[in-house]
Amino acid sequence: MTRKILVTGSSGFLGTALVEHFAGLSDTRTVAVSRRAMAHTDSHVTNAVIATLDADTQWQPVLQGVDTVVHAAARVHVMHDTAADPLSLYREVNALGTLNLARQAASAGVRRFIFISTIKVNGESTGRGQCFHADDTPAPSDPYAVSKYEAEQGLLALAKSSAMEVVIIRPVLVYGPGVKANFLQLMRALRRGVPLPLGGVNNARSLVSLDNLIDLIRVCLDHPAAANEVFLVSDGQDLSTRDLADLLKPHLPASSWLIPVPESLIMLGATLLGRKSAAERVLGSLRVDIGKTRERLQWQPPVSVEDGLKKTVEHFLVTDRA
Repeated sequence: MTRKILVTGSSGFLGTALVEHFAGLSDTRTVAVSRRAMAHTDSHVTNAVIATLDADTQWQPVLQGVDTVVHAAARVHVMHDTAADPLSLYREVNALGTLNLARQAASAGVRRFIFISTIKVNGESTGRGQCFHADDTPAPSDPYAVSKYEAEQGLLALAKSSAMEVVIIRPVLVYGPGVKANFLQLMRALRRGVPLPLGGVNNARSLVSLDNLIDLIRVCLDHPAAANEVFLVSDGQDLSTRDLADLLKPHLPASSWLIPVPESLIMLGATLLGRKSAAERVLGSLRVDIGKTRERLQWQPPVSVEDGLKKTVEHFLVTDRA
């Protein structure tokens, strides 16, 4: 039996990889939704342009015959946001826009709605030796995380009042071919052989490869135990920032020296330079326990950290020109 999946945010980091994955399944037809026309040529993929994502967006034309929605589109976290009222901007897209889509999906007979949320709903960091759990009391602290949590609450309420099932996935930092932001900057610095003051960093962070996240989404398409639940996802192996650099280095042409600078000095220097928040992300810990995901869904991350990082670096070396 052929199923039809609608993927929002299909031009993004995760959405692009999701559409590519679904296109390879003979029993699946995919509606790839983005804000601009895409060049998908696979006969199993239909492109659709939705210019806005808010409370007034009309989704009925693209929801016809859809069995499952994977909602990856969002107003993403913006560092140093200068908007006068950032929460209202995030809320318009991430909360009101999501719930508008979900209500129309339920009315159209969609069976399951998979929402890609964020670990920031749990909080910004964990103490040494601590970790987040899927059923912890949420503690979102910035407008992005608050808007995502509001969407989660609305979706779970909708699941109680409709026949549509909801699955919420909160990823940690996602890496893979095409990764951007700090992960990309770290690879660039290591490739250039730039000495980095990371040799003394002893934090612990959970990461998830793009392949492992997509595999969990695949499982959540149909698994009966996924219905109306919240899941955390990671590679199942936590790394310090130093460990991450050490694992990346063998796959890069240059070999950076990791200088063992005390974390307190790094933080002091970053604070004096106005980069305290950036240093906190490099030095801080954020660990998740994926025990619920493993047990409820009988799921194990199929790709090792080493293989995920190798694939990421190989793509980086071929495509990055900076």
